[in-house]
Amino acid sequence: MKKIFLPLVFLFALLLASCSGTAATPPTSDTYLSPNLPTDYEGALAVRNQLALGTLELIQTESTISAEQAQTLLPLWQALRSTQQAAGTAQAEVNALLTQIEAAMTPEQLQSIASMKLTFTDMQEWATANGITMGSGGGIPGQGSGMSPEARATKQAAEGVTSTGGSSSKLPTALMDAVIASLQAQVP
Repeated sequence: MKKIFLPLVFLFALLLASCSGTAATPPTSDTYLSPNLPTDYEGALAVRNQLALGTLELIQTESTISAEQAQTLLPLWQALRSTQQAAGTAQAEVNALLTQIEAAMTPEQLQSIASMKLTFTDMQEWATANGITMGSGGGIPGQGSGMSPEARATKQAAEGVTSTGGSSSKLPTALMDAVIASLQAQVP
């Protein structure tokens, strides 16, 4: 009996261990790849950050967001903001919202944002100009400036941040709130 029981217990323990590794875990970084907005340049913002900061920048150009677009974009940005606050939001939901935001914008608007080549420095400058303190890392956890790559990686690991090379899992709340407020002001 012992000869059969021990292998069964071992097999059961092995099955339990293998199943525990398949549980869905919330993503810690943006995985959305835009067909319109590149992230392969140095310091590139994640696509959601490019869309947010770019939308704010478009207001000052000929490619501004129309009232009709604002009506479409407002609930999408509000939903994206909600995913930031909700624990365990599926990356597929975030990706779907980002896809819809891009679809609501004109090709010219997206090209204009892409040509801005927005970086963490741009986001920091926006924050400073708007009286928002974001810290030395541009508001991105684990992105301390003046750190060696090894020290930055250690800090990111300690803070649970897995993004590197310019993508982030968190859009600063102030930036997203600014986009929402801007769109609300344009809705008739």
